[in-house]
Amino acid sequence: MSSRRNFIRRASAAAVTAWLASQWSRSAATDIVHPPVTDGDIVLSTWPAGIAANARAMQILKEKGRVVDAVQEGVMVTESDRTSTSVGLSGFPDRDGHVTLDACIMDEEGNAGSVTFLEGIEHPVAVARLVMDRTPHVMLSGDGAQQFALENGFSLKKGMSEQARAAWEKWKSETGYKPVINKDNHDTIGMIARTAEGKFAGACTTSGTAFKYHGRVGDSPIIGAGLFVDPMVGAATATGLGEAILRICGTHSIVEMMRQGLTPQQACVEAIKRITFRQKNVQDLQVAFLAINRNGDIGAFSLQKGFQYALAKEGRNELIDAPALFQGEKK
Repeated sequence: MSSRRNFIRRASAAAVTAWLASQWSRSAATDIVHPPVTDGDIVLSTWPAGIAANARAMQILKEKGRVVDAVQEGVMVTESDRTSTSVGLSGFPDRDGHVTLDACIMDEEGNAGSVTFLEGIEHPVAVARLVMDRTPHVMLSGDGAQQFALENGFSLKKGMSEQARAAWEKWKSETGYKPVINKDNHDTIGMIARTAEGKFAGACTTSGTAFKYHGRVGDSPIIGAGLFVDPMVGAATATGLGEAILRICGTHSIVEMMRQGLTPQQACVEAIKRITFRQKNVQDLQVAFLAINRNGDIGAFSLQKGFQYALAKEGRNELIDAPALFQGEKK
């Protein structure tokens, strides 16, 4: 009986490997030609919202501000965007009608701060920054994070927009409180930056997967999952289904692969490949990574076609379609 089970297990693994091979072209993924390396400031961020976020970050860098200030101010633009349904207080709520926010930040020295499950605060990334700068901790959560924010001058604000409330009511009537994988709400903005002097920082902020279970926290505020910065190597950020990213410690894995000699592109590709072997339903979800190293080389890769990232450098700030493992219909 044991031999029969082992045979079935080996046969199933072989079938999965063959299917992935049929979908995969290593040369097409790793030989992507990015804009040429320069010695100037570079800012990368996820999704179209990154254009406005990058513009603010670049403004800070041009004014000779710290790179950690640049990434914080950059993603705060998205947190304040009342049209956003996946970042900030305008984001979609959880299944119980609470808008809960997660964010993290890392600076030039590799210091980190994070908040999770935070309600009623417009700029969770700013609270994460204070956790990093003013406490001996890395992460505060829930009521404790809110208390800390209020003690440091933040004020409570309305936690659900009318647009989000209408979507929540519609979702309840259609699903009967059964959470589903969200393919369209990409639930984060991640930003990484490298200065002309070779200093790195990153920030990541989200309202999380729409209609999630109350209390759910994804990858975005987790150091080494949604964001990782190593002052000697580079930085990476992630977007998409947090559970898949958490299972491989995605951004830490990418930075470690860059430390071992892989280019940012090769490291992002390898991280996506690892997800395909860890996640059962890879055709039904989206995950994407961005990375940058000390040379200013860039990596961008996603599981599904359709991921876009914003790149600001040399006076340009443009939206770019990232290469993907699966080239079929946009997820």
